[in-house]
Amino acid sequence: MHTKFSIATLGSQPETLAALSDLIIDTVANGGSVSFMHPLAPEQAQAFWQASLAAADRGERVILGAYDGPLLISTVTLLLDCPPNQPHRAEIAKMMTRMQYRGQGAARMLLQEAERIAAERGKTLLTLDTAEDEGAAGLYDKMGYHRTGVIPDFALKPYGGLTGTIIYWKKIGRM
Repeated sequence: MHTKFSIATLGSQPETLAALSDLIIDTVANGGSVSFMHPLAPEQAQAFWQASLAAADRGERVILGAYDGPLLISTVTLLLDCPPNQPHRAEIAKMMTRMQYRGQGAARMLLQEAERIAAERGKTLLTLDTAEDEGAAGLYDKMGYHRTGVIPDFALKPYGGLTGTIIYWKKIGRM
């Protein structure tokens, strides 16, 4: 694992918004299935992250970032705002890592921190989904997530064509 990466909880600063927007544009341009189509306009990326950061400010989610020095290289979002009958659950979303940093441990560090925060907040179940084609399934398998199944033709890939999504879950914290 790369020890020079640092992990931080991200807030609504202009430089954070710019870095997150750049990261999601880069992810989509490289084929990452994170809800957007290529080309992703900077205004659309900024609007998405402004809304996400505002939700984080309200305590509905936690957005984590991994840095290599001053460069934001990876992010993950922990969604905490679940329905009233699911107070024990949180969701992992928007896991993204710059292409040149994949496989170096940043995403693993972010996922471990998201799990720690979720457990600290009393969550005992994490769920997530990832694209069947070129998603982070290998990471989730290695991190002890259980593969429930695949929903075929779930979403469009950034350059077109359908991909399935793999549904995962993991028990955490004290059960």
